[in-house]
Amino acid sequence: MTQNLVTITDIRAAARRIAAIAVMTPLVEAAFSGLSGHGTAKRIWLKAESLQPIGAFKIRGAANKILQLSKGEIARGVITYSSGNHAQGVAYAAREVGAKAVIVMPSNAPAIKRAATLRFGAEVVECGLASSERLEVAEDLVRKHGYVVIPPYDDADIITGQATCGLEIVDELPDVDLVLAPVSGGGLLGGVAAAVKQLSPKTRVVGVEPELAGDTAESFRTGSIVTWAAELTSRTLADGLRTQSVGVRNFAHIQAFVDDIVTVTESEIRAAMRAIVAATRLVPEPSGAVATAALLFHADNLPAYQTAVAVVSGGNLDPALLAQILTEA
Repeated sequence: MTQNLVTITDIRAAARRIAAIAVMTPLVEAAFSGLSGHGTAKRIWLKAESLQPIGAFKIRGAANKILQLSKGEIARGVITYSSGNHAQGVAYAAREVGAKAVIVMPSNAPAIKRAATLRFGAEVVECGLASSERLEVAEDLVRKHGYVVIPPYDDADIITGQATCGLEIVDELPDVDLVLAPVSGGGLLGGVAAAVKQLSPKTRVVGVEPELAGDTAESFRTGSIVTWAAELTSRTLADGLRTQSVGVRNFAHIQAFVDDIVTVTESEIRAAMRAIVAATRLVPEPSGAVATAALLFHADNLPAYQTAVAVVSGGNLDPALLAQILTEA
């Protein structure tokens, strides 16, 4: 399957394509106590994807896919199925090209993400909790109305768009030893790893997943894709990482370019959110804090490093939840 993996040429072309919609997010140094800052050689940087126009990395893949649609496809309108951040990315990019956007969202999607999707002009269709049900509803709407599907992760253009995040990391910090990224459907991790490894083969890439939604970690260990039930993956606070199984194309990239996948607990995710806010003033959503949680709490499971980057994949969360987490003991 090597011939189907995205190339660095593909990724650089995507970076040029999406430059007018997605921003080149900064690397923000984080002096976490005991890990980085004064008195230690280790340095940790956070890739602030929470500063994208939609507050998450998903704008990269959505823009890369939608900007390649023909005039006829734009006229048909686009559809996707998402719990929130990809929904916003599709809605935002579709608005930029003048396409109608229909989003199938689960009933437990965060209200703040649903509201933002509507604000960008999309039509929201609600369904049950299972990611498989979202897909079924979307496919039925495609048969009825002829919409163009913008997949959330299992698509070459989506992976290539997300890979531009990894391209920026290595271009700005060429001596990076370790890159950590969240994993759910695998678009971000597979893309970032493809970019990083093709530019800097010595750099280690590690995926991070909530242990309550650890299907990709299990898939990585066993060498084949496993599926977790929706009632299992929906337990995690990290709503952006509740996908029941990794995508086929995404898993091929993960197998080719990722060194390991580790899992973190719910309490570690919450603690990492507090640490990120305190150290950098960035506001991460739970899904965006898992990579930092691995650095803070699972150093023994990670490769040795001097310079590490953790991707803060998004910052879309309810202010009340943020206040609750920040004031916990």
